[in-house]
Amino acid sequence: MAVRKKKKVAKTSSTKKKVAKKKVAKKKVAKKKVAKKKVAKKKVAKKKVTKKAVKTSSAKKKKAKKVIKKANSDKALFDTMLELTRVTSAEIPDDVQKVVLEALAREEKNTTAEYAMNIIQANIVLAKKKSQPICQDTGTIHIFVEHPVGLDQTKFRKITEKAIVKATQVGYLRQNSVDSLTGKNEGMNIGPGHPDLHFKENPKRKSVKISMMLKGGGCENVGAQYSLPNTELGAGRDLDGVRKVILDAVQKAQGKGCGPGVLGICIGGDRGSGYKYSKEQLLRMLDDTNPHPDLKKLEKDIVETSNKLGIGPMGFGGKTTLLGCKIGVLNRLPASFFVSISYMCWAYRRKGIELSNKMEIKNWIY
Repeated sequence: MAVRKKKKVAKTSSTKKKVAKKKVAKKKVAKKKVAKKKVAKKKVAKKKVTKKAVKTSSAKKKKAKKVIKKANSDKALFDTMLELTRVTSAEIPDDVQKVVLEALAREEKNTTAEYAMNIIQANIVLAKKKSQPICQDTGTIHIFVEHPVGLDQTKFRKITEKAIVKATQVGYLRQNSVDSLTGKNEGMNIGPGHPDLHFKENPKRKSVKISMMLKGGGCENVGAQYSLPNTELGAGRDLDGVRKVILDAVQKAQGKGCGPGVLGICIGGDRGSGYKYSKEQLLRMLDDTNPHPDLKKLEKDIVETSNKLGIGPMGFGGKTTLLGCKIGVLNRLPASFFVSISYMCWAYRRKGIELSNKMEIKNWIY
């Protein structure tokens, strides 16, 4: 009996030891699992940190790229406006060159008119060859911008003004903008109303179109505005009355507008919009055709009649008083009927460009 009891006690003890060992083994396994989980969590945490770092780095790179792209775009626009100013000041468009040569051929040999046209043509050639201003009066800087939705007009204006300052410093433009009250010239061509910038948003456009026109003081001084009816000229509120006041303006201008000139005319509008729209007519090609039959006929008649007045180049007499005439129409009030006339001299400085997405010159319009 004693031996059996001892065996039972031994078995019980052995069983307890086995159970204890199993518990210890389970604990070790559990600890290993916990350790593995901790390692896995650390790996996950590291991956998250790495991902965040990659995202942050990627975001910084994108931001840096945007800053660089913006800076490059701004620099490209500056260079574009500087080049547009240089070319506009030094070179007249091909359509203008064509009519100048036609006028030269039309004048009689060995006359003052032919001599004047020869000087004009020589001046055009020399200015282009040397890339210097065609005229010492580089004029008011008119800039017309037609653009798609989204253009930052404020930034565009600032960059354009910087380009104008640079163009003045390097001699593409004369120091030409004067404070009207003090008479002071800051020498940079920047001030209220100068340059004269006009923006037009066009949702259908995919690129920016810029037209620049330099208009000198001599031809600006002989511009005119008439209110119809005009009893002195016997001009009523019709196209015949419009014709009479236009020819009166040509007769009064004589050679003071540095002729032969080109007329930009607006029938209608108010006093402000009429003058603005008359200048916009000068952006048209000289060889284009007015879509309105009556205005097409009137444009041709004004040029032909003016060239029979005997005023001629620079007012010296001859067969060429006008090189062209362009007429546009705006609605008016019943109480008003204005005819606004802008006179452009022979140094018809007008250029246009279309820009790429990078704000570089894509192509020249004229």
